[in-house]
Amino acid sequence: MQDVIDISWWQLLFFSSLLLLPIVINYKLKLGLGKEASISIIRMTVQLFLVGLYLEYLFTLNSLWVNLLWLFTMIIVGASSIVEKSKLPRNLLLVPVAVSLAVTCVPIVLFICLFIIKPTPVFNAQYLIPIAGMLLGNSLSSNIVALQNLFGAFETQKSEYEAAIALGASPSYAAAPFVRNAIQKAMSPIMASMATTGLVTLPGMMTGQILGGASPMIAIKYQLMIMLAIFVMMSCSLALALHLSLKTSLTKEGRVLAQIQPSK
Repeated sequence: MQDVIDISWWQLLFFSSLLLLPIVINYKLKLGLGKEASISIIRMTVQLFLVGLYLEYLFTLNSLWVNLLWLFTMIIVGASSIVEKSKLPRNLLLVPVAVSLAVTCVPIVLFICLFIIKPTPVFNAQYLIPIAGMLLGNSLSSNIVALQNLFGAFETQKSEYEAAIALGASPSYAAAPFVRNAIQKAMSPIMASMATTGLVTLPGMMTGQILGGASPMIAIKYQLMIMLAIFVMMSCSLALALHLSLKTSLTKEGRVLAQIQPSK
């Protein structure tokens, strides 16, 4: 297998000239996405550069406590991003979302490191950080979709919810159809992705390993493991996040405390 081919900063800058295409589309169609897209691209570039420098240090140090600290930092930042993008009150939803991510991500990562990959040391940053990052990264959008659908349903189907409460149903029972629908919608993309993986798409981990010189069969086994882990984490984190969110967002009488904030 050929060694990985490095990309110079000048080559990367040259490739970035393709950004002119979405800029023109945004201008012609008056999408109004220029400022947000620019901020997102700049943030992504700076964050990746800083994380790259930090990960080189992290991989060299390879300390158990530093690795775990970084893992929980990723969880908190991920939870904060989910609540922010969902446009829901941070004081009501941040803790439930963070707990759901931690309770589902940490055991899965531990299971993979202890019983499947078995790196030396077990908490080797080379495996721990990328695996946790893929699990959390793929769970962000699904949690955003689920929370928006759940609390959006309290507004669009308010009469059905209030009727169930008036008939004596508990708040959690009255909200059960909303929870079910929210999870179904949030899980649809990963279901479609799994059904077409290998035929339509070559996932990121598999592509990265092949580009890095790994055998395609080794890359396939890693990708299968990661896709299954993502599916398990999504299923568990969504169910737990919505359950805990209802605990903090519904009163005993069934009044909804959290509402989606209108876009500015």
